[in-house]
Amino acid sequence: MGLLFISFGFVDLIDILLVAVILYQLYKLVRGTVAMNIFVGLMLLYLVWLIVKFLNLSLLSTILDSFISVGVIAVIILFQQEIRKFLLLLGNTDFVKKRFALARHFIDSGDYTTSENTLREIGRACRNMSETKTGALIVLADNTELATFVQSGDILNADVSHRLIESIFFKNSPMHDGAMIIVGNHIKAARCVLPIDDDLVLPPNLGLRHRAAMSMSNQTEASIIVVSEETGSISLVRKGEIKYDITPEALLSMLQ
Repeated sequence: MGLLFISFGFVDLIDILLVAVILYQLYKLVRGTVAMNIFVGLMLLYLVWLIVKFLNLSLLSTILDSFISVGVIAVIILFQQEIRKFLLLLGNTDFVKKRFALARHFIDSGDYTTSENTLREIGRACRNMSETKTGALIVLADNTELATFVQSGDILNADVSHRLIESIFFKNSPMHDGAMIIVGNHIKAARCVLPIDDDLVLPPNLGLRHRAAMSMSNQTEASIIVVSEETGSISLVRKGEIKYDITPEALLSMLQ
């Protein structure tokens, strides 16, 4: 029996590496969510289908082909949130502006830099609210004005000050519910509605504000500060990661 030689070239290596990178990025998107189990199941089903095709099992291959043929539609339905996050990642303005010069004509390139003084005012407000156990949810915009979320709340366009932040989140204030969005050095809006991802798996001690912060972080490049109403602890959420129970000094250092 002759030996079976399989041709393997540089292009094949690139092909395998690209598939590996894509699968790893998909894994990072669904890790820690309910969709992870679905992702593993689909990968196992696809592996079985490849084995069946290799062994040339006609009947089983026909049955599995019917599942694979509608796989794209099923993936879109099952992974709506994950596909959204993936497209948002591709459309990240900082990424695009660095690599595609033409995109600069279509993408908002405003200056959303937050000054040192503004950061200190935010840190001071968080320290005071932590001491009084005043719940707060503050979004610091990065590469965009977050217009969609700003429009869901009450427009302020006010200069940032610790007194104003504390008065807005005071429990008897009509605007204490929802999130405050800060763009650059201005409080753009308060009482804003943030997205809620029910598939997020969070520790039981983290409440709705933390879930909203994580959901917002998964959809935007913003940094989100959470002050717990129950414990007074301060959390910072960025790029889908949460730093829990940090000091006001540590918060200011991270924001800087």
